[in-house]
Amino acid sequence: MTTATPAPAAPGAAAEPLSQLARAKVNLFLHLRGQRADGYHLLESLAVFPAIGDLLEAESGPGLSLALDGPFARELSADGDNLVLRAARALAEAAGLARPRAALRLVKNLPVASGIGGGSSDAAAALRLLARLWNVGLPADLAARLGADVPVCLAAPGATLMAGVGERLAPAPAMPGFWMVLVNPLRSVETRAVFAASVRKDLPPGPAAPAGGFAGFADLVGWLRAQRNDLEPAASALCPAIPEVLEALAGAPLARMSGSGATCFALHETGPEAIAQAERLRAAAPGWWVAAAPVGA
Repeated sequence: MTTATPAPAAPGAAAEPLSQLARAKVNLFLHLRGQRADGYHLLESLAVFPAIGDLLEAESGPGLSLALDGPFARELSADGDNLVLRAARALAEAAGLARPRAALRLVKNLPVASGIGGGSSDAAAALRLLARLWNVGLPADLAARLGADVPVCLAAPGATLMAGVGERLAPAPAMPGFWMVLVNPLRSVETRAVFAASVRKDLPPGPAAPAGGFAGFADLVGWLRAQRNDLEPAASALCPAIPEVLEALAGAPLARMSGSGATCFALHETGPEAIAQAERLRAAAPGWWVAAAPVGA
């Protein structure tokens, strides 16, 4: 992740806030491998982090506060249930800070409840920034206590293989850089409803990744085509706009839904190809959220 380190402040001047890009988390595939007795689903996935996301800033303040800004700020609340504040309070408690002090500002650039880990990535960014601001360590289990996707977001920006309920993480085999087009029809899909509507919970694994990594973009795409997103059928039934988005992306080398939806992605080898497709989609569907960004940058 890119982190801006503040320069020393001049005497009497306020220090610049720390900032971090809370990157989108995109599941290039997602396999349902079972369900535990406690209801948690067992998954296999490959998560990547394109260079696009929310922006979180943190600086000293009289207490603990959160301000919201950005195109999707109105869809969030800055109250105590916000994942950023939950992460801040959890870290403060773990560090023994009775009166944590931080003024946080979240620029919400990613759609809410969109299957690209926005809230989890925001929480991970909060943990990183506040650990620096407060000069405290991060307990090993803290991220997992905040949510199943927070640990992998804390590991960003490297591509990561996920297993179990999100607690088993491993670096992905070496892969080439590429570009991605992200499209959300601005329809929220409730993750719990998608899992509940997915009838099969014990689907087979996909082909294993080559131990030596991928020779190039075509090699990576060929392997990904043999994988699946097992939540896509249920999410498409709950949100008919998802098949429309996938149809609009069909000309790309690979198009698939991310996570539990409704965001879908298309992979491209080069930036000009991705940017051109994004521009066409913005013109054809002005009501959709469309973005193009590199992966591995």
